[in-house]
Amino acid sequence: MEKLKMHSPDLSQENIAKIRDLFPGCVTEARDEPTGQLRLAVDFDQLRQELSEYVVEGPQERYRLDWPGKREALALANAPIAKTLRPAAGESVNFNSTKNLFVEGDNLDCIKLLRRSLLGQVKLIYIDPPYNTGGNFVYEDDFAENSEEYLVRSNQTSETGRLVANSETNGRFHSDWLTMMYSRLRVARDVLREDGVIFISIDDSEAHNLRRLCDEVFGAQNFVAQNVWQKRYSRENRGVIGDAHEYVLAYAKSLAEFKNVSNRIGTTEAQKRAYRNDDGDSRGPWRAIPMTAQGYRPNQMYEIRSPSGVVFTPPTGRCWSMVESEFKKLEAEGKIYFGKNGDAQPGVIRYLSESKGVVPWTWWPHDEVGHTDEARKAIKDIFGTTEVFDTPKPVRLMARILEIATNDGDIVLDFFSGSSTMAHAVMEACAADGQCRPFIMTQMAEPLNAKSPHANQEFATIAEVGKERIRRAGKKILKGDSHPNWNRDVGFRVLKVDTSNMKDVYYRPDELQQSDLLDMVDNVKVGRTAEDLLFQVLVDWGVDLTLSIRRETVQGTTVFFVDENALVACFERGVTEELVKELAKREPLRVVFRDNGFVSDAVKINVEQIFRQLSPSTEVKAI
Repeated sequence: MEKLKMHSPDLSQENIAKIRDLFPGCVTEARDEPTGQLRLAVDFDQLRQELSEYVVEGPQERYRLDWPGKREALALANAPIAKTLRPAAGESVNFNSTKNLFVEGDNLDCIKLLRRSLLGQVKLIYIDPPYNTGGNFVYEDDFAENSEEYLVRSNQTSETGRLVANSETNGRFHSDWLTMMYSRLRVARDVLREDGVIFISIDDSEAHNLRRLCDEVFGAQNFVAQNVWQKRYSRENRGVIGDAHEYVLAYAKSLAEFKNVSNRIGTTEAQKRAYRNDDGDSRGPWRAIPMTAQGYRPNQMYEIRSPSGVVFTPPTGRCWSMVESEFKKLEAEGKIYFGKNGDAQPGVIRYLSESKGVVPWTWWPHDEVGHTDEARKAIKDIFGTTEVFDTPKPVRLMARILEIATNDGDIVLDFFSGSSTMAHAVMEACAADGQCRPFIMTQMAEPLNAKSPHANQEFATIAEVGKERIRRAGKKILKGDSHPNWNRDVGFRVLKVDTSNMKDVYYRPDELQQSDLLDMVDNVKVGRTAEDLLFQVLVDWGVDLTLSIRRETVQGTTVFFVDENALVACFERGVTEELVKELAKREPLRVVFRDNGFVSDAVKINVEQIFRQLSPSTEVKAI
């Protein structure tokens, strides 16, 4: 019976397999010196021969973004980790029914553990990473090891991703920030749908580098926009020139697919307000578009007489935007507007219903999407103080992004979730339009500022602030008016990154010594529950982590049914052949047992044969 790997995928091996699909002769097998195992390897001499005319050699000039630590960041992005997600039902809301997730832990670990279940499924990623200002923090990733050592260490410690100050006196000031971002964006790209998009908040300190970094990860051809958000509305005496804006950078997984998914990129409420219907037009809201164009075209230079008798000719240096016959056709259809009194320069009427959508501008003023003071006020309204989080974003800013990028059923991921503003915005949006947008928030249990009155009291970490904001915002939204079709899901299932449930022998049986045999009778760590094992299996198998879970006693043994028959799991000992047959008769898609959980070796040997006879399509594995 095949055993589950119980660690995240080795992306370097997956990438080599992709090269093999394109160039089969360029991939071979080679012995890995640290482990002695055979692994896929690239024959670079052969690959160079295949691409001989397009290989950049040596110091030849090229266009690229390099920095100290880039190579190590790529290795870290590809390296597997032997960690798991442990459920925390007591910190969750509607654990068994919600479709939302809150994953607590280093976000690189979080994305790696979520990658298999979310592969190519997320429509929108939004992140608000630490800004590289010299006083804020960046994630300190350990690169002083190879991927094998990283796998070993990841099974023994959960200290990856410590937060450290990145002062401007640091010789790697920009490099450290780029290294932190590169590995996370590389993994995050895998979970985006082909029509998916990522929005990233950033300020001037790294906006230029982030553009080039995203060009490399997502492709320059998939750049969508660099939106300018007016974060302040009042002048302040700070700096040489007042800092009044930040950026929200947007890249698509595939720009063609992102544009093609609907007839519009988005329609913002502020732009909808430009359409009106104060005259009761049966064709719905409309707006008047100026009827002039730049330049001189003889067949578009004619007189137009308004209903009030005023004669208009094109302004100097311009012409009408259409020939006279087309103008007269539109005038006959009532699609020319001369102003309220019929004496203004003509405009062409465009109806909202005719439009493929209103494309949003890259200028996002504070009166449309909120500002930093509004964001702090929202925090105070929820918690009674602004001290629980220093740099929140306004809910209306998140709403603008949701409006541009999401529709019913789209998954939203924020892996620098902070105070969970995006989760708040998602719940409000769903309550307003009746759509369902499952959200996934990830946040490290970063300690609150020691000066905060809430530190070491009600909330010890930012992750706790984020979870509590979702709870309180959800309750408030439920009390207000909502769309009749809304599913009223304001819950979230909490999962926490932790070391593997399996003892070291599970991953490195070759290092087992005779003196360890008695301790290794069971390969599961002491204190880990059946629910812990279940979620590690879900992660390893790539099963949706929000599926319903039902516990049932079958022949005196506890069995878990995930989404009824999507996965059946039994982690108890003493599993009999009769129990195996009973489960096989239910024809589950997948089934997993504990490797040492069978009543005898004979039963263990017969398991696959039993399922082959009674449920041949079932995938059978063990831990």
